[in-house]
Amino acid sequence: MDSIKQKFLEKATPVAAEVKSIIKEHGNFVMGEYTLAQVYQGMKGITGLVTETSKLDAEEGIRFRGYSIPEIREKFPKAPNGTEPLPEGVFYLMLIGEIPTEEDVRTLSNELARRSIVPKHVFDVLDSLPAATHPMTQFSIAVMAMQTESLFAAAYRKGVSKKEYWDYTYEDSMNLIARLPRIAAYIYRRKYKNNEHIEPDHKLDWAANLAHMMGYEDFDVKRLMRLYMTIHADHEGGNVSAHTTHLVGSALSDPYLSFAAGMNGLAGPLHGLANQEVIIWIMNMREELGGGLPTKEQIAAFIQKTLSEGKVVPGYGHAVLRKTDPRFTAQQNFYKKYIKDQGKSNDLCEIVQMVYEVAPPILEATGKIKNPWPNVDAHSGALLMHFDIKEFEFYTVLFGVSRALGVLASLCWDRAIGHPIERPGSTTTELIKKKIGITA
Repeated sequence: MDSIKQKFLEKATPVAAEVKSIIKEHGNFVMGEYTLAQVYQGMKGITGLVTETSKLDAEEGIRFRGYSIPEIREKFPKAPNGTEPLPEGVFYLMLIGEIPTEEDVRTLSNELARRSIVPKHVFDVLDSLPAATHPMTQFSIAVMAMQTESLFAAAYRKGVSKKEYWDYTYEDSMNLIARLPRIAAYIYRRKYKNNEHIEPDHKLDWAANLAHMMGYEDFDVKRLMRLYMTIHADHEGGNVSAHTTHLVGSALSDPYLSFAAGMNGLAGPLHGLANQEVIIWIMNMREELGGGLPTKEQIAAFIQKTLSEGKVVPGYGHAVLRKTDPRFTAQQNFYKKYIKDQGKSNDLCEIVQMVYEVAPPILEATGKIKNPWPNVDAHSGALLMHFDIKEFEFYTVLFGVSRALGVLASLCWDRAIGHPIERPGSTTTELIKKKIGITA
């Protein structure tokens, strides 16, 4: 048993026992009430599941096991000469519940490198798809093709004990996380770089190796990839990709099936696909305004036009957050420190900042928007574009590689604690009308 797996078992065993005790002693405790509007409008705000890895606060943003993004950027192990945290450290935190040492992160990086060989048939499946296939479709199909490697599925067919579910889920999750950068880079090079592929460099960390296999060797690109993989890793359990992975996993679908389902949710324009929608919106604005840097007055007019057409301003608003997303702020700081202050100002990033100054008051004035502040998607595409990663259809794949860290750590905990199949009740509009006294 590898050392990380042993630590997970040591952490999970007493928690699983504690959860059983809590359910037995306090199972009838009332958590809260919900409204009819919440039932109809996406169950927003209803506490209906347990996610051990992270919690989203409306005012402070995401906290991974209690640690904020600024704290993680400051305290967590970094690559040699690096300034951004290694995402392996965030995965370790979500899985084990402790800040990792440099040795812990090095061990995890080596473990992922050891597991990173992708079966040939996965590449064969990708090569059989039309080149025009959307990258997220290719990504999901590749994960499904790799399901042939599932140790959990094989063990379940043989009749494994429930007490061992976590073990095989851990093995599948580690293998899947290890192989995703190779798959993502293969899709990128196949679709955008003449099908000319780059072999992995196992001396590099997980995120830097992804940048390398995509064809980007610049130190700042690897620095950005580490930050990108860190800040997109998890966003508690109620978002579509995390909840879908948990839901499908609750049926004892293996991690490959569960994660692929989550990625199909991430591909939606109201979730992970929003990062490309932001870039399209900015580029359309620039084109309509004649190119170059627009004025704040021109941006304000374009925002008003967008709203008057019944459209949303992409990258603004969030179901939970009520302040600027700390993930946006982290990217804003990255741009200022490593690009603008180095004399490499970028028009798209400058427009992102100008929109940030102009949009919130306009959105707030409509009286219809609870959160007029930017989320993570408002900035991520502009940074990628600065480093010539201009294929915006691919951006959600990068999001998906990162999100694997959180949802698969959560799935390990689901199995360790023994969460049952998820099966909420439902009702009908006719029954609701009777319940609230509408008879007409």
